[in-house]
Amino acid sequence: MDRRAPHAEMPGRSVPRRFRGPFTRWPRGADAVLAVALFLWVALLEEAAGDSMAVRPATGIFHPALLLCAVAGAAIYVRRTRPVAVAYVVLAMWAPTLGSSYSTLGLLVIVALYSVGRHADDQRWGPLAVVAAVAGLVIDGLLLDTPSGDLFGVLVMSGAWYLGRRLRLRAWRAARLVQERAAEARRIVAEERTHIARELHDVVAHRVSMMTVQAGAARMVAAEDPQGALEAMAAVEEAGRQALDELRHLLGVLRPDSERDGLGPQPGLADLPRLVAEVREAGLDVSVTNGIRDPLPARVDLSAYRIVQEALTNVLKHSGPRTHTHVHLRDEGDGLTIEVLDDGHGAAVQTVPTAHKGPPGHGIVGMRERAHLLGGSLDAQPRPGGGFRLTARLPVKGEPT
Repeated sequence: MDRRAPHAEMPGRSVPRRFRGPFTRWPRGADAVLAVALFLWVALLEEAAGDSMAVRPATGIFHPALLLCAVAGAAIYVRRTRPVAVAYVVLAMWAPTLGSSYSTLGLLVIVALYSVGRHADDQRWGPLAVVAAVAGLVIDGLLLDTPSGDLFGVLVMSGAWYLGRRLRLRAWRAARLVQERAAEARRIVAEERTHIARELHDVVAHRVSMMTVQAGAARMVAAEDPQGALEAMAAVEEAGRQALDELRHLLGVLRPDSERDGLGPQPGLADLPRLVAEVREAGLDVSVTNGIRDPLPARVDLSAYRIVQEALTNVLKHSGPRTHTHVHLRDEGDGLTIEVLDDGHGAAVQTVPTAHKGPPGHGIVGMRERAHLLGGSLDAQPRPGGGFRLTARLPVKGEPT
């Protein structure tokens, strides 16, 4: 059993949220601000001596080339939805400015190439846009007689596309991992429900078998011992009511066609001493406080036993032998509370085979599913001083939710 099994809720634990910047929280607004900022950068600033930036003169601000800058800036606004088209529009607007002071429009090309890598799953036109941008850099360097800056520009533009692509692949892998974990959790729940249904089926079949035997006995002694026959029929009636109660719960659990494990009775809390003896033989230090006196419905009795069994298996696997474990069973009036505490101070082991035999479990997911099918709850989390605490609450009256 894996304590790290995925589940939807873990009470008492707080998961730190990832930082979300403005481009994640408000993508449309952030892209609009980015487009305006880039346009103003190209319109108001130009390259000066010593690779510095200077404010354009008034005559340069009202230049026809600003129309190209405006179109490129507007295209940046839709860079998420149509990244490839935006990249080629920006490249087309940049081409006429090569060799002029407005070739700083290449800054928008860098953003467009990053957007292609980040938002487009394109193996042909995206890399071709990078090649076109590199060719534009070479032409601009030749026209301005600054070929030394070409290598740095090539690294920046190709690096922008590659960075966007890496971030896109990482996000895709993260989303796929989340989907796989959710699918695995659903698979485990479905398999555990199937196993629970099989066990409940055997419980019902066992009670019906008892009814058949008791009814046959009543028929045989009816003529000679009417009182004994009445007692046998009363037992049949009680067994029938219990079987119907279990059957109503069984109908809520999907059970595919599979081979039955037999018609023998399933284990319950009455078998807890034998289970404790087996895990003690495996090296676990177990103590039990049993406050249950009244008989439990068969489905609750079975699920309680399986939860304790899985919990002890968990301690043995993850904390190892010589771990002190306490099992506390309490009768809460309308429900049963199971609490399993361990101090986590056993021998450090990777895998310890369990001494007891039982159906294969799926850890916390499976135990939580058992509790939920009865209308109860289960909480499992580390203890502040070390070790682990598992608390299950199982109702014994009313219909399961």
